[in-house]
Amino acid sequence: MDIEFLAKYYKFFISGTGITLFLSFFGVIFGVVIGVFLALMKLSEKPLIRMPATAYIEVVRGTPLLVQLFLIYIGLPKATGIAFPDLSLAIIAVSLNSAAYVAEIIRAGIQSIDKGQMEAARSLGMTHSVTMRYIIIPQAFKNILPALGNEFIVLVKESAIVSVIGIHDLMYKADTVRGISYKPFAPLLIAAVIYFSITFTLSKLVGNLERRLSAGDPRK
Repeated sequence: MDIEFLAKYYKFFISGTGITLFLSFFGVIFGVVIGVFLALMKLSEKPLIRMPATAYIEVVRGTPLLVQLFLIYIGLPKATGIAFPDLSLAIIAVSLNSAAYVAEIIRAGIQSIDKGQMEAARSLGMTHSVTMRYIIIPQAFKNILPALGNEFIVLVKESAIVSVIGIHDLMYKADTVRGISYKPFAPLLIAAVIYFSITFTLSKLVGNLERRLSAGDPRK
């Protein structure tokens, strides 16, 4: 792998990296939003609310992302009659997948909060929903921020699978360069270095965040 090769194809890798980060970022954002609702549904005492969320989480966590991606990519346009952009379909698939894992993270975070806080708030006249919104969930999110950061790191790596439906992410661009340069190894090596650089940087940021949150916790 020489300098000339990098100078000729670096724009492919830059644009692919941008798509990968864009997809992963919105996948986690939407995954968190959906995951909050799934977690609250799973914690409900009403079976009609709890059971659908539990079933969704188990099915998504028990099936490959590749299968889910194709189901969304092929099934959603047919079911709705809407021609979604490919990138939008990829974000939807990744978000729905991430939501199942985020829901379990959030559920564990909520359950880690002392039940006495809910009882104290209710004794002061606060409703269950208000207590969850202003007392329980904010504390839970503080506890689970490192875990959500790790989910983002996992999603960056798993997002490479969207290249199979033609999304021009980093992996797709690496395959494109392999085809036009007739160099099967070098583009993959560059992609691997970029993926590692992203995930290593994110893991360090997550580690720093975790240490700061631990230092600010009076219980530790």
